[in-house]
Amino acid sequence: MSRTQWGSRLGFILASAGATVGLGSIWKFPYVTAMNGGGAFLLIYLLLTFTLGIALLMAEIAIGRAAACGAVSAFARLGSRRWKLVGYAGVLCGFLVFSFYSVVGGWTLGYLLRALDGRVMSNDPAALARLFGDYVSDPFESLLTHALFTGLTLLVVMCGVQKGIERAGKVLMPLLFLLMLGLIARSLTLPGAEAGVAALLTPDFSKVTPGMLVEALGLAFFSLSVGAGCMIAYGSYLGRDAKLAGAALWVTGLTTLTSVLAGLMIFPAIYAFGLDPQAGPGLTYMTMPVVFNHLPFGQGLAAAFFLLLLMAALTSSVSLLELVAVFPIDEWGVGRRKATLLICLLVFCAGVPAALSFGPLAGWKLFGRNVFELMDYTASNILLPLGGIGTACFAGWVIWPTMRAELKLPSALASGVRFIYCWAAPVLISLVLVYNI
Repeated sequence: MSRTQWGSRLGFILASAGATVGLGSIWKFPYVTAMNGGGAFLLIYLLLTFTLGIALLMAEIAIGRAAACGAVSAFARLGSRRWKLVGYAGVLCGFLVFSFYSVVGGWTLGYLLRALDGRVMSNDPAALARLFGDYVSDPFESLLTHALFTGLTLLVVMCGVQKGIERAGKVLMPLLFLLMLGLIARSLTLPGAEAGVAALLTPDFSKVTPGMLVEALGLAFFSLSVGAGCMIAYGSYLGRDAKLAGAALWVTGLTTLTSVLAGLMIFPAIYAFGLDPQAGPGLTYMTMPVVFNHLPFGQGLAAAFFLLLLMAALTSSVSLLELVAVFPIDEWGVGRRKATLLICLLVFCAGVPAALSFGPLAGWKLFGRNVFELMDYTASNILLPLGGIGTACFAGWVIWPTMRAELKLPSALASGVRFIYCWAAPVLISLVLVYNI
């Protein structure tokens, strides 16, 4: 049976950028950067993204296109059955990320409703912190929005590749960029905004620690959706005429651009209004309402922002669902609708403890982290790097002739990329894993 393909190269790039941008760039990047010292972290993150990150992104897309199937089947088809373990680890990682990610996606839905009724319109950082805290600690509302967001993801993926995933990416990504640029223009004109820009862009290498390197690598992998196999699934729908390396460069460029834009949107507001840069996962939800409150038609803009943030979250969660759902589709011949419905039910159940982590389960901690933080750390800092090591070794040592044929790189550049796969990526990522353990 022939495999569905993307309708166009642009559709693939925008859908893939939607998968990589999402909340990784807009939600996670600003608060992780703020908690790790700003400029130095940004520089390290960009360096890792445009070396290890883009190399692994190319590897995943190439593996997917060469095998024309999802992660588990691709490793077996191009290598051997024992390589399926890398695919299984990726599917497990994607399932885990989707489980807590849908909770954060639910937050965007909850804040969209709060923007529509005006509850987010406030100049008081303490009041906004209470608003966020009250919301995420309410078990009923947290579970409800978690369920609704999971259901929205299910609807998009059930519509298929071209009518669901590709169509959503083509519409939502340009809208998100336009709104972000408008908000940045306003954020940069706030009194004291220059301090926020300096904190984001000025490196202070005295703040560099082994922990920062771990966080930067984890964020680079998380924001590019590499290490789990999402891009293997997306690459399996890519036509033979598409230039793979160029597409990967576009996706990486759009992802990092969005991350920096998100920083420029949020950091000036943090310093202009005296907000806490260490606010953690709730930083975006506590910062942007203050900006909107200083804009004409601020409530309408707030609603538009959280609507597009919801859409960005959906484009990422769609890739996670596609990664996990394609496993039973390819391996067992399960229909798309049945597979996606089953995975979403399991994801909702697995996400319940994460949704309750700031309420009834707030006191339950392991290694100093609640369930939500533990799921995030395990996926971003352990499973994704493990998947990165496996993918790099597979690409460099096992199927390099296939990789070279897919990438079509000049000889000198191909040698550099193979060096990353065979040595640089496995060694550096292994050092990070040893540090984590």
